[in-house]
Amino acid sequence: MANISVGQLEFTKVENQPVEIVERKGTGHPDTICDALGEELSIALSELYLKECGAIMHHNVDKALLIGGIAEPKFGGGFIVSPIEVYLTGRAINELNGKRLPVEELAVETAHKWLKENIPNLDIANHITIIPKLKPGSKDLVELFERFQLKGEIPLANDTSFGTGFAPFNDTETIVYELERTLNSKEFKKNHPYVGEDIKIMGVRNYDQIRITIAMAFVDKYVKDINDYKEKKELVENYAYSIAQKLTTKEVKIFLNTADEEEKGSVYITVTGTSAEAGDDGEIGRGNRVNGLITPYRPMSLEAAAGKNPVSHIGKIYNTAAMDMAERIVSEVKR
Repeated sequence: MANISVGQLEFTKVENQPVEIVERKGTGHPDTICDALGEELSIALSELYLKECGAIMHHNVDKALLIGGIAEPKFGGGFIVSPIEVYLTGRAINELNGKRLPVEELAVETAHKWLKENIPNLDIANHITIIPKLKPGSKDLVELFERFQLKGEIPLANDTSFGTGFAPFNDTETIVYELERTLNSKEFKKNHPYVGEDIKIMGVRNYDQIRITIAMAFVDKYVKDINDYKEKKELVENYAYSIAQKLTTKEVKIFLNTADEEEKGSVYITVTGTSAEAGDDGEIGRGNRVNGLITPYRPMSLEAAAGKNPVSHIGKIYNTAAMDMAERIVSEVKR
């Protein structure tokens, strides 16, 4: 308890400042894909180590890189010219007492599983290649884990870092978060399969007006022509507005795929529902923070939490704990 101090942060509340910017990168954004694959691999490794070793052993798989492919989307359905490549790299114990542990096979398996569940228009066999490059950690860090974990004790931190958290979300943050979650929900996709998973939302509040810009990858095989695209785009805009205006009393404006040049048929359509097929690359740590948002007007850590081990890497633990503490303080502490 001696290391705990409580003070008051003196600054103008974000909602009282004239301008605010909030962003969220949705499920199919290349950066979010990298975060997800790194985190899923960490979970799978933890389960493997618990089974084989009786404890979660040293690993940090927080260095994923996605190299976008080449695609030829077109109304009615296009094709992939060159597949996406994802490098899953990091450190993981791959041997125990002379027994080989299948960590790289596990990396491919968990990546395929997540992609099938979350990017349904991506053909795992032909549209993407998973390339694992996992090697054991340094001798001192591995021994640090073994020294404590195998005794059932908490190991020392293996890095210096800090965590930040805040709660609750304000209007702009809530709109950005809830819009992406709703538009990317399985319930919405049942009736609107043309909406891809790569949905990036930025909210800019200027005094009492909130401008929401949405970049949404449409799936080309579900869009007949430019007129069909325009109709579907207008439907999504109206639906997004109906959601946003319920979450605030401020004026809200929605802008969808603003780079479209509809007169020339140059619009945001994809084969797979993600810009990773041709338009963008990705990397762990470049996207959402642990609370699911990018909030430059709030205290924020640039630490990449995804893929770090949950036992001793405080880059993950402190940020997660800070968010949890902020949420509990808001919900449990009486004013």
